[in-house]
Amino acid sequence: MMSNHHGKEFLGFLTTSPAVGVPERVWMWICAPKLKVDREGRPIEAPYGMRKVEAALLEAGISAAIIDPDHLAKHLKHAKVLMIGHHDYFAMCSPSIEWWAITGREPVNSKSFKALMTRPEIREAKKRGLVIIAGGPAAWQWLWRTDYWREFGVDTVVDGECEKVIVDLVEAALNGDPLPAYVYVGTSDVPSVEEIPTIKGASVNGLVEIMRGCPRGCKFCPVTIRPLRFYPLEKIEKELRVNYAAGIKHGIIHSEDVLLYGARGLEPNPKALLKLHELVKKYYETFAWSHVTLACVKYSQEKYRLITKITERCLDERQRYLGVEVGIETGSVRLIKEIMPAKAAPYPPEEWPNVVEDAFAIMHDHNIVPAATFILGLPGEKEEDVIATIELIERLKDYRSLIVPMFFVPLGALKDRGWFRREMITDVHIEALRKAMWHTAKWAEDIVSRIYFRGLKQAPLKLLIRGVIAYIKWRVRRVERQLGLS
Repeated sequence: MMSNHHGKEFLGFLTTSPAVGVPERVWMWICAPKLKVDREGRPIEAPYGMRKVEAALLEAGISAAIIDPDHLAKHLKHAKVLMIGHHDYFAMCSPSIEWWAITGREPVNSKSFKALMTRPEIREAKKRGLVIIAGGPAAWQWLWRTDYWREFGVDTVVDGECEKVIVDLVEAALNGDPLPAYVYVGTSDVPSVEEIPTIKGASVNGLVEIMRGCPRGCKFCPVTIRPLRFYPLEKIEKELRVNYAAGIKHGIIHSEDVLLYGARGLEPNPKALLKLHELVKKYYETFAWSHVTLACVKYSQEKYRLITKITERCLDERQRYLGVEVGIETGSVRLIKEIMPAKAAPYPPEEWPNVVEDAFAIMHDHNIVPAATFILGLPGEKEEDVIATIELIERLKDYRSLIVPMFFVPLGALKDRGWFRREMITDVHIEALRKAMWHTAKWAEDIVSRIYFRGLKQAPLKLLIRGVIAYIKWRVRRVERQLGLS
């Protein structure tokens, strides 16, 4: 899974699915092609979170390196500690669980990880005393799969921002000291900006973090329990330089809401944002936002014309569009009030559907392409809530976007609630899935044909993606006929 997804971050979402319409080997080439590595097996680009861990260890004087999984064998002969990270170890996150529920087949992200951990070289190294430490954004999944925890011989799981604890854990492992089985990094233990190291090697697709935390307090999201911290421009530029020196010309600005960089609460800071984007364009020919909130898109444009100002400065002949992930979450005002009352702020929760549509219209007019998600099975959900979501998706049909359904996963302040499972799907859920699928199919064809893949070099990938879209549409029509829905 060590991949830059052909430089197209959106293609990484395909790793959350089983192979569809093509052999698995071809599917993996589409969504997770192998990265270039040096003679030691160190990838030129590596996941950003792993780069942070690597940097912390190197600054502490510990010999550490990120190694492509296919090159582990020669290093495990003398390595004492193996540290692993993954975005979705056991396909328990969205949208992996949807694909698994809908197709009945295990997604390639989980299959690939299990295949890695059962390789002979890892088993043999473990017998020789190798210590295995697991972490990353999906660390919480080990608590649900203790069977694999034991089977794979994982010694310690680190859940949360690890920069302040990882050096001590690794030093203890190197010294043969006993390790805790599970380390949870709470809000009081997260690192300050000064304690977060600067990456030493290039990150996948030039991703650079600009802030951590989110002030909106949505109950379903674990990020909101972390304090808000902004990277100064000097720190951001150091990481941009690292990527630029590695030849990376296309990058991603990462935060939970890029438009809140330098903000005062939920009030955008136009000066800080424009300086940030001018800095990014100094190093990257093209870039994307990792996430923005729809309320901030609407508010920043209405009050400051920020979307216009940013795109006028950043979109040009080399960059014709800007990609971003956004959260619709639900069309239900009732659920917005109960679970995420600040989602629409500074607008009242009652305005949420209008906020969503207005933000989509703004992005469409400014060549910003959102990949949007919504959640089915939120705690307390009723049929009328799902119907409200369906109606909202209908309102978005004229705006260029991808809309992806997600099943509720108990995280954040709702981690004690139940999962949304396949057997809970009702007719209205099926209709929501259908609406999202047909919206995404329509606009995916447009995006692939007109803006996403350019030049002869990417023509084979473009043809394959279009073929996969056509196959999915054919399969969905077939299912619709079987269910009498066509």
